[in-house]
Amino acid sequence: MVPVKRLIDVTVAASLLVLGAPVFAATALLVYADVGRPLLFRQRRVGLGGRVFELVKFRTMRSAVDRDGRPLPDAARLTRIGRLIRASSLDELPQLINVLRGDMSLVGPRPLLVEYLSRYSPEQARRHEVQPGITGLAQVAGRNALSWPEKFALDIYYVDHRSLALDLQILARTVAAVVKREGISAAGEATMPPFRGER
Repeated sequence: MVPVKRLIDVTVAASLLVLGAPVFAATALLVYADVGRPLLFRQRRVGLGGRVFELVKFRTMRSAVDRDGRPLPDAARLTRIGRLIRASSLDELPQLINVLRGDMSLVGPRPLLVEYLSRYSPEQARRHEVQPGITGLAQVAGRNALSWPEKFALDIYYVDHRSLALDLQILARTVAAVVKREGISAAGEATMPPFRGER
């Protein structure tokens, strides 16, 4: 029997992909005009039980590198159009495909980089006890304006208190957070500084 949460994920994700097709297409055209191809940014992230999967988002940064071939800082690569797409969370739309694939849920801790795996404390690693989400408690409580310890504390709170009622509350708060466009980046950062582990 399909769990209720999974049934809701598939139903909502499929519906949003169909109903939001014009928005999806318009965003794709904006990305193409701004940074060209490929339209999608693909990156390996960590999901349920530490399983690695490929997350997809709309690109918001140029593929600019320094003389040694290393990518420039986010602030130097993030375009004006990219900032607008991020501010409205339109870059997250392709992750509905991740939801349909079963990599992600609509609600859960945000999936983070593979390189962070070895940096978590045992408590922080508990975030992988549930499916990662497009939105989550940390996203509606401050997003990138929160520190890493604050984010992880909210992730673990979600793991310990997850329920359909909490998911619905987070989804409702997500709509408000997107409208307000708060917490898009950390103070002094274009996005969020890397997680270096506990010190």
